[in-house]
Amino acid sequence: MEKGLTGLSRVLHIVSSGWVMILAGVIFVDVMGRALFNHPLLGTAEIVKNSIVAITFLQIPLAILVGAMLRTTILLDAVGPMGRRVIEVCATLLAIAFFAALAVGSYDPLIDAWRIGEYEGEGAMRVPTYPVRAVVLVMAILSTFILVWQLTRLLTGKKHTV
Repeated sequence: MEKGLTGLSRVLHIVSSGWVMILAGVIFVDVMGRALFNHPLLGTAEIVKNSIVAITFLQIPLAILVGAMLRTTILLDAVGPMGRRVIEVCATLLAIAFFAALAVGSYDPLIDAWRIGEYEGEGAMRVPTYPVRAVVLVMAILSTFILVWQLTRLLTGKKHTV
């Protein structure tokens, strides 16, 4: 199970990194078009705005697996092993609640966006919103699953080795 989750999370991270490189190219073309030809790349703002959300959510599963989510260690360093475990269990439960709520709350807007053909932007380029909404939903579900798996590992005393 651990190898599968880690492998999938790393693939998603690589996809997000590739997306960042493509986005950098789009921004470069836009800037050069403005500077050299006084003609920007149309739709750059819409592409960047939607891409940043997707890129961020694609990176969350691996961040959870490697323990790289934002945290402070001041409290963890001040308590013993049992206190650390209690804090980690509580934090994991809160994260499960957050990502599960995000998944539930993302479902209907995704279906609506898909059904009505919701787009971002006006004029030269309109970017569909449902792909980004789908990324948010799927990554919230995957993150919830990873966190539940990690919670079982915490409660049984097993360490994960990512």
